[in-house]
Amino acid sequence: MSSGEENAPLVTKDGSRKYVYVLTCFATIGGLLFGYDTGIVSGSMLLIRDDFQLSTIWQEIIVSATIGAAALFSLVAGSLVDRFGRKKVIMSASVIFTIGAVVMAMSPTDKKEILLAGRLIVGAGIGFASMSVPIYVAEAAPADIRGALVTVFQLFITIGILVSSLIAGAFSSDKVNGWRYMLGLAGVPGVIQFIGFLFLPETPRWLVKMKKHDQARECLIKIRGTSNIDKELNDIQQAVREEEMQQRHSGLKIFVMMLTSQPVRKALILGCLLMVFQQLCGINTVIYYSASILRMSGFPSELAIWLACIPNAVNMVCTFIGVYTVEKLGRRSLTLISFLGIIIALVILGTGFYLADHNSPPISNMSHFGGNSNCYDYRWCSDCTLDDHCGFCWENKNEDTTGACLPVYSEHPERYAVPPVNSSDTYRCNQTDYEGPKTYRWANDYCPTSYGWMSVLGLALFVFSFAPGLGPNPWTINSEIYPLWARGTAISIATAVNWLANLLVSLTFLTLLETITRYGTFYLFAGISSVGFVVIFCILPETKNKTLEEVTDIFMTEQFRRLHTQIPEGTTSIKGDNNAYQQSST
Repeated sequence: MSSGEENAPLVTKDGSRKYVYVLTCFATIGGLLFGYDTGIVSGSMLLIRDDFQLSTIWQEIIVSATIGAAALFSLVAGSLVDRFGRKKVIMSASVIFTIGAVVMAMSPTDKKEILLAGRLIVGAGIGFASMSVPIYVAEAAPADIRGALVTVFQLFITIGILVSSLIAGAFSSDKVNGWRYMLGLAGVPGVIQFIGFLFLPETPRWLVKMKKHDQARECLIKIRGTSNIDKELNDIQQAVREEEMQQRHSGLKIFVMMLTSQPVRKALILGCLLMVFQQLCGINTVIYYSASILRMSGFPSELAIWLACIPNAVNMVCTFIGVYTVEKLGRRSLTLISFLGIIIALVILGTGFYLADHNSPPISNMSHFGGNSNCYDYRWCSDCTLDDHCGFCWENKNEDTTGACLPVYSEHPERYAVPPVNSSDTYRCNQTDYEGPKTYRWANDYCPTSYGWMSVLGLALFVFSFAPGLGPNPWTINSEIYPLWARGTAISIATAVNWLANLLVSLTFLTLLETITRYGTFYLFAGISSVGFVVIFCILPETKNKTLEEVTDIFMTEQFRRLHTQIPEGTTSIKGDNNAYQQSST
């Protein structure tokens, strides 16, 4: 190869680069699926919990079922992407997700188990997509824009979240079937992705691994936009040969090899910690329960669903900042700045709830409601609404925001108080069926407060800080820090860790609110994020502008490097030498 060929650009600036963008967009629809499901739960849960009469535990189970299934199937996807290819796994994710969406939309309200089954099916699709899409994009993208293109996966997640909040707002007034439309429409992007992938190629690295060298060359020429791909193709072939030396064994032996290889072990620890702190900062409580958080801050359900669009819109817009700056500031700086903003936002959220709880409206004697109940014994709104059997009723134009604590109507506690004495069809503090101006307003799990703006500000600042850094960077970094022979297994492990941490937070969030208070919960997340900042500051290196084969060198210790250079002549090269990776446990 001539020097001119060696120095030729990997990708031209013409239509071929546009092809890479199209490929990335169709692949990252998997992120749209993930984001839509994540966001739609927030709005639909306010309606679902009423129609299905869900307890706190069942609400957590319905939300968390998808996360648990995603964690399990992201591990399964690790072996499937290596055996069947990245493309087929992504297409399978589209089909599975669409089936799950249909099952959720058709669930009868007296069979919450069917709704749970739909959530599990959707989780399987998300698990496949969340593991396979970053690999597909990273292996297809050129080094100079790889970080930005992998970040598009997170961008599509945020687009899905925003779209879901708009759809939730549009159907929020339909108290009977609104949640069915919200959940059922999740299948649309799955169908689009499946059709698009019928016309997209497999990644060159996987084709080389499957001995399909001619197809790999054609694919690489197409996505790079130049015929001068010999050097890159040779690098891929060398990496695959080294991979095959190690992958004569699979499963547990590959995992053991990763643990006994110092650079891979160090990279895996970093990758998993990034995923853990991404979730333990509480991001998915903000996404899954954003409407509930806003409702607890004093906003009625329909308004809370619409207000959730604000942080979700900020989330999407600010992800563009991540796409633009990831190659300029680098992964490390962007991640650390993100951590600092998240900590400040969580403190604002916690303080807002603290002020609201300690400035709760008093209970007045509204004797004209009549009846007998333990609810009448409470003196403050915050005490009243903590009781699942009671709610707060106040006059719509009462500037002092005093009201009565009344028993809830068991079938629709969020919508009504119990019927008044000697009446079966008129409800005290009726929010939905009263014609004309409402005399009273009703809340079964929140109190009106003048500090609600702090929740909106805190949520918006949270996603403003999260979206450019801690949101996409754990996925981007994990897609580039492992050698080829360990990449599929390592990313599947890191993805499963992400989902398990997600599961832990979402499964305990409502319980934490009840046990350590709302403000205590957000202060807890702020403390965990502070620990995360210190840990990541100490262990995260910079990986921008390096090829996938070069990144692994960053994680070598000096002792490992010295051993590495002492390999006898005739063995494989230093860069990417997986034998040395396996032999050293330094």
